[in-house]
Amino acid sequence: MRGMPRPRKPYIQKETTRHGKVVWYFRRGKEARIRLPGAFGSVEFNKAYEAALTGMPAQQAAKATKGTLRWLVDQYYQSARFDKYRPNTQRNQRLALEGVCENGKDLLYRQITPADIKRGLVRREKTPRMAEIYLVVMRNLFEFAMDNEWVSKNPTDNIKAKSVKTDGYHVWTVEEVARYQGRHAIGTQARLALDIMLYTGLRRSDAITLGPQHVKDGVITIRAQKNKAEIVVPVLPPLAESIAATKTGDMVFLLNTKGAPWKNISFGYWFAARCDEAKVPGRAHGLRKAGATIAANNGATPYELTAMFGWSSTKMAEIYTKKADRTRLAERAANKLYPHQPKGAGKGTKNQT
Repeated sequence: MRGMPRPRKPYIQKETTRHGKVVWYFRRGKEARIRLPGAFGSVEFNKAYEAALTGMPAQQAAKATKGTLRWLVDQYYQSARFDKYRPNTQRNQRLALEGVCENGKDLLYRQITPADIKRGLVRREKTPRMAEIYLVVMRNLFEFAMDNEWVSKNPTDNIKAKSVKTDGYHVWTVEEVARYQGRHAIGTQARLALDIMLYTGLRRSDAITLGPQHVKDGVITIRAQKNKAEIVVPVLPPLAESIAATKTGDMVFLLNTKGAPWKNISFGYWFAARCDEAKVPGRAHGLRKAGATIAANNGATPYELTAMFGWSSTKMAEIYTKKADRTRLAERAANKLYPHQPKGAGKGTKNQT
């Protein structure tokens, strides 16, 4: 969970300088401290840690030349600003920035222009989502440089990536849910995983932390990891039955194959494999969307959806309610176009021409 400290290897100490820079040290007992280079968890960092742990001298990596893009990225990795992000966000930013540095590490960051940023977007046009991520991380990087007064302008200003027109994750259908349930019976972890996400609307990062301590008098109360919103939702009968029939942990309902709590990414891969076994195209996030769609179709308001799904505003909820409203309005309009049509007529009929 975000509120808990990330697990660290033994003998590691973290300090933040008066300039807000995060630095790491290795110190065992009363031995002298050893500065660990690079960003926490990086290859350079891990090599230095292993060397300090075994008492062997660390092989010094070539230090980036000050003023280069590589140097700026390393400063960003070691900053308090980067450290505040969740591990998954840090990982995604690293992947994007390391991709940029693969060919452009020796560029002088002060000489990077808007035209350079645009060319970077063009090179990523085949993968629009990657282009969007590239622009976001470069904007963050140069905002960091501006705040340190290393540059006077952000070369990403007024540049926009082409929007990706997509419905996003596949939304499960009722038939797909039934097919999954037919493959994974009540009492299995695979079934409980689906039931938790479908009947609570929890993100997978919250679903894997849900446990008995979050349930009181038939109501779930849990704080979302993503935005810290408090989510309050009743335990619906199908979910209560699924929990009661399944062997769960003391602090979490969902357990991995070793009987321990899941990690977010590992759970995603595991659940995807269970979906493949059931021959359904859906994944974890699609269940959340399915729940919102079903609730909206049954008349849930934007405020009700926002409370249940832990969104920070009604903006996301309105996507589902507007779609549901359009469906209802279209049905009303069709009935007015031909008012003598029996309700439900035409469903399942074949072309008679």
